[in-house]
Amino acid sequence: MRVTDIITKKRDGLELADSEIGHLIKAYTADTVPDYQMAAWLMAVYFQGLTDRETATLTMAMATSGEMVDLSQVTGIKVDKHSTGGVADTTTLILAPLVAAAGVPVAKMSGRGLGFTGGTIDKLEAIPGFRATLERAEFIANLQKHNIAITGQSATIAPADGKLYALRDVTATVESIPLIASSIMSKKIAAGADKIILDVKVGSGAFMKTKTAAITLAETMVRIGQLVGRETIALLTSMEQPLGTAIGNSLEVREAIEVLSGRGEPALREVCLTLGSHMLVLGGKALTPAAARQQLAALIDSQQALAKLGELIAAQGGDASIVYDCRKLPQARYHLAVTSDHQGFVDKIDAAQIGYAAMLLGAGREHKGQSIDLAAGVALTCRLGQPVGPNQPLATLYSNTELQLQPAAGIIKNAVRVATQPGEISPVIIGLVTSQGFQLA
Repeated sequence: MRVTDIITKKRDGLELADSEIGHLIKAYTADTVPDYQMAAWLMAVYFQGLTDRETATLTMAMATSGEMVDLSQVTGIKVDKHSTGGVADTTTLILAPLVAAAGVPVAKMSGRGLGFTGGTIDKLEAIPGFRATLERAEFIANLQKHNIAITGQSATIAPADGKLYALRDVTATVESIPLIASSIMSKKIAAGADKIILDVKVGSGAFMKTKTAAITLAETMVRIGQLVGRETIALLTSMEQPLGTAIGNSLEVREAIEVLSGRGEPALREVCLTLGSHMLVLGGKALTPAAARQQLAALIDSQQALAKLGELIAAQGGDASIVYDCRKLPQARYHLAVTSDHQGFVDKIDAAQIGYAAMLLGAGREHKGQSIDLAAGVALTCRLGQPVGPNQPLATLYSNTELQLQPAAGIIKNAVRVATQPGEISPVIIGLVTSQGFQLA
């Protein structure tokens, strides 16, 4: 089977056989197909697309290119959640202990942040002593004992996806729905999930800028799940402003604790309760999302979900007392309040620019392997539609490098727009995609 024939066939818009896709991915993972040939195939896919069957075959070829995690010895239906990424998206830190407290096993393999999108592992490492790298046996043992375990993404999970993503990033083929969908789903399937829920972000601070594009991506991933035997649903949520008010690692841990304590940003709580309610239904712990939501709200009110977060932290070597005393989290040496120059209503909060400001302060990475400041970040004190007056705080900046405070403040000033009249605010929950299609929330 010649690789040039596979490239030519897709270039001409023909459907590839399972054996052709499998051969291509296996050979590329084994370094017997050069980057220039794979780049040509990716560009052919970018322009010609893939059928649902081809996309599912590509997904499984990447999933099986490395280690497949077996969670069968853990009792219960394992439901995994994936977010397409956003700013102040602290859902995993809230959702994982909340759902685990309700009896659904939560086995999470998470990554580090790159750019302005924060990584769950970075956030957890802001907790003193927390070990984010677990051996497979310890991961399974913790999951069995505590119903929850979170570890860093292993390089042996879907290695073909890692190679392909790096190549897509430098060949202008990232924005291909089949390639995005297969990349996300291959890692979820390889990580051992029985069922999958996806949080597809929509808006200026998300990868998918329009609802139409987000629905297409969500529907593609749901169909992949169907074709490979993993029930999958997708929630569409708004990223027209940061989801929470904290952007930065220790700041986001603090906000997660606030939400689990019954306080915190309402939009962040709403997304977590909505995602969690569907996870409980998928996991067989509730018959309807409404009933599941009542269970989850009760677990927050009773502090059981907060206690489960402490249990997770203690099980992985961290100081669980931080859930009751956030002063033990890393604290920045310098801070600066950014205030409004005008009177009016907050009309726009550019989530991507807020994220870039946090990265400039040290909270994010511009390249892999870069060290970060776990205490750095942005705490927003404004939300869309909120009235503000001159000199009223819009955000507080935190950093251990005083030099970056003023440049970051300039970014925040430009990112937050104040108008004379309040604008229309999109609902945070946009809709749901199931095997039956898209429905509005």
